[in-house]
Amino acid sequence: MKIIFHEEEGIFHLSNEKLSYIIRIMENGQLEQIYFGKRIHDREGLSHFHEEALRSQMSICIPEPGKLSLNYTRQEYPGYGSGDYRSPAFVIRQENGSRVSDFRYRSHEIFPGKEPLLPLPATYAEDPDEALSLKITLFDELTEAELCLSYTIYRDYPVITRNARFLSHGKGKLYLERALSMSLEFPDKDYQLLQLSGAWGRERYVKKRPLEMGLQGIQSLNGTCSGAEQNPFLALLRGNADEFQGEVYGFSLVYSGNFLAQAEVSTFDLTRLMLGIHPEGFCWELGEGESFQTPEVVLVYSDQGLNGMSRSFHRLYRKRLMRGKWRDLPRPILLNNWEATFFDFDEEKILRIAKKAKEVGAELFVLDDGWFGKRNNDYQGLGDWQANLEKLPDGIAGLSRKIEALGLHFGLWVELEMVNKDSELYRAHPDWLIGVPGRFESHARHQYVLDFSRQEVVDYLYEEIAKIIRSSFLSYIKWDMNRYMTEPYSRALPAERQGEMMHRYILGVYQLYRRLTEEFPEILFESCASGGARFDAGLMYFAPQTWCSDDTDAGERMKIQYGTSYVYPIVSMGSHVSAVPNMQVYRRTPLETRANVAYFGTFGYELDLNLLPEEEIEEVKKQVRFMKEHRELLQVDGDFYRLKNPFEGNETAWMVVSRDQRKAIAAYYQRLNYVNASAIRLRLRGLKPDSLYALSCDLSPCLEMREPIFGAELSLEGEGLRSYRAYGDELMEAGIPIKREDLSKKGGDFASLLFLIREEGE
Repeated sequence: MKIIFHEEEGIFHLSNEKLSYIIRIMENGQLEQIYFGKRIHDREGLSHFHEEALRSQMSICIPEPGKLSLNYTRQEYPGYGSGDYRSPAFVIRQENGSRVSDFRYRSHEIFPGKEPLLPLPATYAEDPDEALSLKITLFDELTEAELCLSYTIYRDYPVITRNARFLSHGKGKLYLERALSMSLEFPDKDYQLLQLSGAWGRERYVKKRPLEMGLQGIQSLNGTCSGAEQNPFLALLRGNADEFQGEVYGFSLVYSGNFLAQAEVSTFDLTRLMLGIHPEGFCWELGEGESFQTPEVVLVYSDQGLNGMSRSFHRLYRKRLMRGKWRDLPRPILLNNWEATFFDFDEEKILRIAKKAKEVGAELFVLDDGWFGKRNNDYQGLGDWQANLEKLPDGIAGLSRKIEALGLHFGLWVELEMVNKDSELYRAHPDWLIGVPGRFESHARHQYVLDFSRQEVVDYLYEEIAKIIRSSFLSYIKWDMNRYMTEPYSRALPAERQGEMMHRYILGVYQLYRRLTEEFPEILFESCASGGARFDAGLMYFAPQTWCSDDTDAGERMKIQYGTSYVYPIVSMGSHVSAVPNMQVYRRTPLETRANVAYFGTFGYELDLNLLPEEEIEEVKKQVRFMKEHRELLQVDGDFYRLKNPFEGNETAWMVVSRDQRKAIAAYYQRLNYVNASAIRLRLRGLKPDSLYALSCDLSPCLEMREPIFGAELSLEGEGLRSYRAYGDELMEAGIPIKREDLSKKGGDFASLLFLIREEGE
């Protein structure tokens, strides 16, 4: 891990064992990005990567006899107005109306470790020796504005992080109308663009397309969150790249609000990729001494395909984005009452469901919506964070003690950012709503958005929820957010600062999360936004898991969790076993398959176990025992590998391998059964080629998975358990033969197989 500055050439070279990132100070004092990719040796003379040629329509930005043109240069953080006609990374409007800037190199600083980006979330370094940081300061003499570009390279990850900070030193006002977090340029367009797109109930579907001249990208403009429709992530894949080979560049924005992620290909095939806060409706006023900090972007390089990129994101986010007690701990197995009761419950019903959860071995009971105010439907009560004593005569404090007495921990659902107009909170503070005076205030789910850009709103909600936590036995909070922003306007901001409202809103959300997590560090927070509409790295800093989707159908969750895994570790994915027929798609899938999907996440149940027949209760008990035995591997220690893509066929498969490669769990799922079909071979990944492994696979839906039987090629097949031995290279190159009749015995459609793999001697 090094950051070297070649002063004579004006070149910065950031490198570790996996990658190099090279920046050059150009003749006009601005910065050029001349290389990002696999590690190359450092040497003098790397400025030859700069390419320049005389072209028509070429505007020269330096005095004669030079020929530097910004339109044909791979700039590090481009502005607009000096001959570059592509999209800029930033725009600063000055008091005279000009939007032309000229930021030139002034100084730099190289230092160990990584500085925080408060109040924004960001990755971090615990040990100064694990990361190196570079700050490059540029200055615009005319506007007296400073631009600081910050970079961190990690020792143990093929990762660069980037952000930008603007600071005004002048007497006049500056208006920041566009401030993206990064811009990165590639010398050609030979890439596939991969994005995660969808909607409610089908979040983060994998979409891929070739780059072409012009603009292509994704965005969110909903104000309150990154959104279910697009995720703040992009990847560029070289033409031959797939899951396991080829070059992949991944970009993840650590932010939870409006964003833009865009690739622009010029007519000379230069590719400019940008991520950051969406400029639509954004304008940040800077007076003398005032600054603006952009969110962080995490850049990952992989020469081992998409799986290599994902493992880097997973490892970094598990260890250097998540924080606190729960960062390194497996998650408790929970039962949530929402799909069991909806709003229709009382204390007796809740305790009956909780007792059954304890009987099967669950560890945490979560009380969902309907416990507060006059909340008997979604028309009323939202915002009144006092217990409904008609339902819960002893309040949350009393119920939490009763749940604890059962031997379970207690968790609670909240939706702090929203309010119903039929609520005491709204009647007391109607001006706390986001909305334009005199205009109709649109609603969604009969609720409205509170103005988190106002400090008094954040303070009030902090005191309300903190009061509940202090008086109760609470171990878990599910923080939901069920609608997007409309009529974006704050009654507390002056006209010239309305362009700051949506970013200030997100800062308010972060502030409330920070205050609660700092006062109550023992509590496990799970973020949620009408399912998975706020599944982003920004919230992961505060809440180490996110409800992956309201769609709990196992068949749909294969796609949702598969796509989510491109960036986010499986321990961050809220995944539950729910009732059938499924409430979202009305499909019946085997209880075994529902668990086999949910194992690869946080794992829990979303149903009333009292309604299951006794044989299914016994199966649930075995599922809980299995998860308790293996969750350290699945959630804390293991590396996740995608094996078969549900977006490309009838099969899904994935696996988790321990970091020492001695243990693994693999899962195979099919959607529809075939008759007289071809043979199946499941090729594994991540094992030691020369090690002998024992495999076991339970072939009966209601049998508990057992330890492998060493020394036997096939054993106990009659009882439903198949066990055999094979070397790692065989399992990875030849694969596991899967019998179609085994899948048919498990019901055929939506059948699944789970394989336990252990190195001999483990």
